Amino acid sequence: MMVIGTGNLRIDLKMIADMVEPGSRVLDVGCGEGALLDWLGQNKNVDGRGIELSMAGVSAAVAHGLSVIQGDADTDLKDYPSGAFDYVILSQTLQATYEPRTVLSNMLRIGRRAIVSFPNFGHWRVRLHLLLHGAMPVTDTLAYQWYDTPNIHFCTIRDFLNLCRELGIKVERSIALGSDGRALPIPGSEGIANLLAEQGLFVLSRA
Repeated sequence: MMVIGTGNLRIDLKMIADMVEPGSRVLDVGCGEGALLDWLGQNKNVDGRGIELSMAGVSAAVAHGLSVIQGDADTDLKDYPSGAFDYVILSQTLQATYEPRTVLSNMLRIGRRAIVSFPNFGHWRVRLHLLLHGAMPVTDTLAYQWYDTPNIHFCTIRDFLNLCRELGIKVERSIALGSDGRALPIPGSEGIANLLAEQGLFVLSRA
């Protein structure tokens, strides 16, 4: 089988794609038009499923032959059976959920591992913008005005790690992504990563 490069994927999705084992059962929550599922199906022979809130995203994914249904991470993950997937993926969506704690708990109930990425509100440019302008920043990863953003729970890398400790979630791997796409391992440099990273990427499992 020809392996197709990840060049068209977002930087966090490229890293997530590398983390998924071939032949795995994968649920992509908030999958959009299914770019990651499509790549994993073609290159790693995964049994992929998706859930997406936007009907336009669902329609686009289904048109590409992907198994995607309309659903809401906050309310619909509870309907999935325990242990149904090897990986449950939530990329750039956690901050848009109403109940992040419940979403994470459900992800780790229905999957052996969860992979989560999100924009880091602790990045130095965000801090500097608030300090100098006293207004909510707009960046490449936080690309909305405060009044029309889908993001309702802004968090930092430190906030997320604290929540994992509170919920007893094991962090198997953690990566901080800079604006240039370079990766910085977080263990041992949590404070620096929280300052320099535009995004955080985590592989989680039940402790």
